[in-house]
Order: sequence, then structure tokens, then C-alpha cells
Amino acid sequence: MRKASFQGCTVPSSTPPMPNTIAPPRTNEIESRQVAEAAREEQWKRASFMRDLFEGRFSLGLIHPPPAPDPEESARAEVFLERLRSFARDHIDGDAIDRDGWVPEAVLDGLRELGAFGIKIPREYGGLGLSQVTYSRALGIVASACASTGAFLSAHQSIGVPQPLSLFGTESQKQRYLPRVARGALSAFALTEPEVGSDPANMSTHAEPTDDGSTWLLNGEKLWCTNGPRAEVMVVMARTPPRQGVRSRRPITAFIVETDWDGVEVVHECSFMGLKGISNGVIRFQNVRVPSENIIWKEGEGLKLALVTLNTGRLSLPAFCTAAGKVALEISRRWSAERIQWGQPIGKHDAVAQKLGRMAADTFAMEAGSELAAAMADAKTFDIRLEAAIAKMWHSETALELANEALQIRGGRGYETADSLRARGETPYPVERALRDLRINLIFEGTSEIMRLFIAREAVDRHLAIAGDLVDPRAPARKRISAAFRSAVHYMWWYPSRWIGWGRWPRYGEFGALAPHLRFVDRTARRLARSLFHSMVRFGAGLEKRQAVLGRMVEIGAECFMMTAACIHARKLLRENPDDRSPEELADLFCRQARERIAFRFRTLFRNQDKVAYEVARHAMDGRYAWLTEGVLNPSLEGVQPQRK
Repeated sequence: MRKASFQGCTVPSSTPPMPNTIAPPRTNEIESRQVAEAAREEQWKRASFMRDLFEGRFSLGLIHPPPAPDPEESARAEVFLERLRSFARDHIDGDAIDRDGWVPEAVLDGLRELGAFGIKIPREYGGLGLSQVTYSRALGIVASACASTGAFLSAHQSIGVPQPLSLFGTESQKQRYLPRVARGALSAFALTEPEVGSDPANMSTHAEPTDDGSTWLLNGEKLWCTNGPRAEVMVVMARTPPRQGVRSRRPITAFIVETDWDGVEVVHECSFMGLKGISNGVIRFQNVRVPSENIIWKEGEGLKLALVTLNTGRLSLPAFCTAAGKVALEISRRWSAERIQWGQPIGKHDAVAQKLGRMAADTFAMEAGSELAAAMADAKTFDIRLEAAIAKMWHSETALELANEALQIRGGRGYETADSLRARGETPYPVERALRDLRINLIFEGTSEIMRLFIAREAVDRHLAIAGDLVDPRAPARKRISAAFRSAVHYMWWYPSRWIGWGRWPRYGEFGALAPHLRFVDRTARRLARSLFHSMVRFGAGLEKRQAVLGRMVEIGAECFMMTAACIHARKLLRENPDDRSPEELADLFCRQARERIAFRFRTLFRNQDKVAYEVARHAMDGRYAWLTEGVLNPSLEGVQPQRK
């Protein structure tokens, strides 16, 4: 692969067009939705705690006690994690990597020697064969030293070649590629394009079969490909011609592409506000010849492959965020005790104490949620699409808030770089770097907004299966009549059952002081299910447009999941050490504050200012408020005159 000549180089806008590129027509809303629906996992073949909760059932028995780890794996994991911890402490300099914008090859080589690029790859293919729980802990260790270095491991294993190949690869593909990537041949995942973020229907990268069917010619350009500029092999998503038996008229297929093949080129390496050391760029494919045996799974199933891969791939972000929360908490608690203002440590002033208390409780909950989701993935008895998406959304947003609070507690020192602090003799806490690095997690692997829509879609799946045709204006009369009958029969028993249930004392008494919180979740599950039903009745087919309403219901469900995880985690720690009640204290505070957030969202579920805000947004896009932006300089818009209406 021909490399770009300099880290962060730019490519002129006059870059010539790619040959043989067929740009698809811009899809409309219906076509985009059809592509997304075709890629969904339609069946729920395994248990789902959160699917039950959204339907009004608090199935605590599914996850309590949590899945137990394998003792043999745990023993091997401890040895590996200790070696990784020592290496990260002694050889990964996060400040230097941030400053230089580069993860040294020596660091990657050291991780290769430890086997860190094959943590979850089975031992028969040259990997360590360790669990998702161990993988998450490993990512936390590395990310606590340097988030950019952690991103190399995550992009390689969570969404790069190892994960989709382990799930969907043929034995021949596994034998050929898994030992190679386990040894540290960097891999990447190429999906995003300038016109393709959360809407893959607009994908322009395409592959056409040769006449004999043995090879595909790949053409197109991918954007924001993490690891791409330094990768040896990558998974590339491309449109392929419709074939018999392929449902979508815009099928997308996953290909394994080696970056030293002719026609693969890095045309630009991107730089960002955070994660300065990651290798991320624009990759161009010009008549790249890809053997047919390099199709992963089967033709036309690429987008579904990506979504299934992300069910576990997203769990890397909760691991990163938990580590960041722990670092932010440690820095904040030390500074709160050391810094004296107005005659006492700042942590004794209520304004700071409130921040520190919430940071401790939220960090505990992040650890609980990350560990539980990873354990559920290891058990292989759960469908974790909802739990993984919720953990990704909740952890990424919470970790950013904690880093922001840590900066506020540190004051000017929080805003100052670690290098500057070090140069003048102060402890170089990297708070501002952490804040910059964490911001991308609200965008990585599904933005927070898309996560809410994804979770909401899965949450109402059962309702749509029963009453979808009833609220679909495009459905023919025959289907609507059938749906009306189905709905009447189903909801005649379902709706009353969501009012009846025992969420009072003495249920969950084994949790002691935390039992009231679980009883609250039990009651809230039924209330949330009723609210979902009320919203479908109230808005009908327009519900999908009421994204703020859906978002509030998703947030209620997320808080319920995190409350449950916190109580389970505290119970586990108390059993291991009955003399230490601190886990119970942290879980109790977290649940109390989560209950306040849930109450607020229920209050504003239907009584809110959403319609007013939406109208103002439309006027803003139309230029009605262009006068509001006058009087300032914006060099990036020089020559572009706003129109006032």
C-alpha cells in the first residue's frame, strides 16, 4: 500500500476522481430505512435482560448471580494482565504520544510480544484465548496509560479482522488470517465514507465480479479508517450487484483486503482534537483485485455482519470509559484532599464534595456495567445487542462528564497540559488530555443519537411485530385488519399485566439496603413498558420522528440497567468481603441519583418543549436567525454570506 508521506498531511481538493466509481443516487428516507431494516437481526434466539425490561418484565434471575468466570482462564488472565500492567507502566508514555502524535513502533512491538493483539483469538489460531472480561480489563490498563494506544488494540480486535472472522469466517479464512493478526499484523475496519456515516444506504464503494467469478474489482474511498494507514489487512464494506436470494436491492458485502495489494492507497492521514496518536485516514481502492474466497460470511450480508460484530465490539468503549473514570476519580480525590482553600481542603466544601461524591458513585456503576456486559458476552447465552448499546451510550456520556468535573475540581491546573505542569514542577495530571480523548467516544461505533434510535427500535420490536402494520400508513388494508385483530387479542391481557405486579417489600431482600432500589427498577420496568405503549398509541407512525421522546425512554431503560448492575456488583463484592460496606455505599448513592434522573425523564416524557425547539431548529436552518451570527469573524466561512429571511 502506498503510504502518505507525512503524518497529518493534507490532500488538495483537486485530487482526481477515482476511476470506475459509480456514485449511487442519493437515497430517500424510506430506502435508507429499508437498508437498515434488512440488516437487523430479526430473531431473538437468546435471552435478553433489557428486552424483557422494555417489555415490562424485570428478569433479575437472568443476570443474578452474574455469569461465573472460568477458573483456568482467570488464572491465565492474571498472569497476562500483570505483565501488561508492568509494560504499560514502564513503556507507554501517554503525554509523549499525545505530543508527538504517534504511537512508537517499539510500543506496538512490545504489545505484540505480550500477545495483546490476540487476546480473544482462540489458542488454536495463535491467540491467547482469553475472555471478554479479560479483554476489557486489558484495554482499561492500556487506555489508562494512553487512550491512543488502547485504540490500536481495540480497532484491531473489536471491529477489525479478528472479530468478524471469528464469528463468520470460513475455516480456511481463519487458518490464513487469525494467526497472522494474533501475532500483531494490524487490522482495520473500513465502512465510513464522506456520505456514509449512520446511513449506509448511500455507500459508493463498490465491487464487481470478474467474468469468471474468481475475483472482484474493488473501487471506492473510505474515511476515518482507524488503524488503516498502518494496517496490513482490513475488512472493507462495499456495494455488490443484486443477486438472486439477496434481499436488499443495495446489498453490501464484507471483503478481507490486504493493504499491500495493488490499488490500495492511503491518500490522507487525519488528525483530531484528541487521540492524537491514533493512525486514522482516508483509504482509496482503485481496481483492487479481491479473491472471491475473501468474502466474509456471504454476499450481501456485510451490513448485518457489521451490526453483529458491534454487539461485542462496542464493549471496548465501556472498558475505556471505566478506566478514564477511575483515573479522573483518583486525581480528583487526591487534589480535593491536598488543596487548601478558605482554611480547609476543597473537598470539604459542599460544592466540590457533591461533584466528588457523584464521581465515586458513577465510577462504581461504570465498573459494574462494564463487567456485567462483558460477562454476559462470555456466557454466550445472551443476546446482548441492547446491553452493549446501552453500556456504550451510558458509559461514554458519563465518562465525559466525570472528566469535565475533574477539570473543574483541578481548576486552572486541569486546563493546563501535563507537559506544562511538569515543566514548572507540579504533578503532571493529564486531565485536559483525558477530556480531549474521551470526547470521541460519543461518536465512535454509533453516535449517542444513533444509539438511542437503535435501542428504541429494538425496544419496540415486539410491539411492531404485533401492531406494526396497524400504524404503518403504507400497509394494505388486509394487513391492517389482521394487525388490528392481533393487537386486540394481545393487548387485552398485556396492558393490564403491566399495571399488576409486586415491586414492594420483601422482594429482593437478599440485597439488604439495596433491595428498595431493585424494587424500584421492578416497578419502573412496568411503567416504562406502559409508556412505550402509550407513545405508540399517541404518535402512531409518527413515533419514529419523536426522537426526543424515544431518547428519554431509552435513558430510563439505561438507568435501570446501570442500577441493576451496580446492585449486583455491590452484592458480589460484599459476599467476597463482608467487612467492607463501601460497595454498598457507592451503589446506594448511585441508585438514589439515578432514581432522580428517571423521575425527571418520566415528568418530561410527554410534557416538554420538543415541538417548539424543533420549529426553532428548522427556522435556524432556513436562515431566519442569520442575523444572530453577525458581528463575528469566521475565516472558515469567508466568502459565504448567510441569507436573512
